[in-house]
Amino acid sequence: MQEKHQITWPLWRKITFRFLFIYFALAIFSGLMPFLGFMSPVLAFIGRIYTAVNNPVVTFFNKHILHIKETLVPPLGSGDTSFGWAQLYTYILIAFIGSIIWSLFDSKRPNYLTLDFWLRNSVRYFVSAVAFIYGIIKLFALQMPFPNLSQLATPLGDFYPMRFSWMFMGYSASYQIFSGVMETLVGLLLLNRKTVTTGVLLGIGVFANVVLLNLSYDIPVKIFSMQILFACIYLALCDWRRIANFFILNKPVEADSAYQITLNNKWQKWGRIAAKSLFIFVFVIMGFYQSWNRYQRVASRAEVPPIKSGIYDVQTYVLNNDTLPPLTTDSLHWKNIVFDKGGSGSVNSKDPMFRQRYGRGYFSYQTDTIAQTLSIKRFLADSTDLFTFKYELPNSENIILRSENRGDTIYIHLNKREGAFPLSKKEFNWMTEAIK
Repeated sequence: MQEKHQITWPLWRKITFRFLFIYFALAIFSGLMPFLGFMSPVLAFIGRIYTAVNNPVVTFFNKHILHIKETLVPPLGSGDTSFGWAQLYTYILIAFIGSIIWSLFDSKRPNYLTLDFWLRNSVRYFVSAVAFIYGIIKLFALQMPFPNLSQLATPLGDFYPMRFSWMFMGYSASYQIFSGVMETLVGLLLLNRKTVTTGVLLGIGVFANVVLLNLSYDIPVKIFSMQILFACIYLALCDWRRIANFFILNKPVEADSAYQITLNNKWQKWGRIAAKSLFIFVFVIMGFYQSWNRYQRVASRAEVPPIKSGIYDVQTYVLNNDTLPPLTTDSLHWKNIVFDKGGSGSVNSKDPMFRQRYGRGYFSYQTDTIAQTLSIKRFLADSTDLFTFKYELPNSENIILRSENRGDTIYIHLNKREGAFPLSKKEFNWMTEAIK
């Protein structure tokens, strides 16, 4: 593709392009590396090099210019940590400084038609990749799982907004799948040059909703989701004349040629096919394959015999021959225990021995049906047990646990609670005579 030197861009457009070119180059690389690093040792190695260069640069800008926070917190689980914001502002500053330097050394160039082609296609495929990553996992209703028994046993007011929104989405598999269909459709439309405009406009609607959810429920993916929405808006603005003519001015619209490229050499044609095929393999085929495998693992989670999953109220708790009353003021007392499928569970106690979340102590458990023991660990992979109980099952509704732990003798009598959570029934009624 050759530049048309007779076309001269105004100065503001050239400066804006230089800024956006540098910014998107940084944002696209940093946005995709966390996902690509899991797919290949080579990509993981490139990711480590990127981190080794990126982190000191962000730290330098933060220390001498930004001052977001004295010690930056890395993005572990949350993308909106102090490091995440420092990185965003660093990229903006680098793009700003880089565009000034670029303008000084390349002031006479009339336009950047070739680079514009590659930038628009890079942003297009970046948005498409993200749409597939988040869309495909939603097709299997995996991103937001249905609330587990421990969450259902937690008072609503104890949850933070993000977890509340996660359970809201996870409650309805159909709504989550619909969201996945829309995001996956955005990715598919962006793959075809003839449907890029449709994909971009749909992407603005889809990701605007995602951004609003993140902002409204304090979900810590604000930075990344806003970058995706900004990328969609950028692609739409690149095509603003055609969009305005069609939707507002009711004028004829010519075919979009911005994504067309003339390849004269055979190796270029085959290279283009290979690159697109690789993209489809990585983000579509592998995405479906990994999500399907994960779906099967989730679906195969079973009860840990002979313990039946459910919520069990503590009827009697005896410590060193003293029966402890279930005082509401005692935050360490075990009030109920949840045994969920797959060997996970929680106890209604703020005992720091457990993994504390939303006022409950979470644990993993295993049973030995020969020795009739129940082992409770913080994590399933831990080598040591928090408790090792001898269990008795007088009937299907009761469990008796006995243990000697750190010199203390413990006796617990559990009674299974039946029909505890109407929300778990997943009711749907075409006709509703009264509000429940």
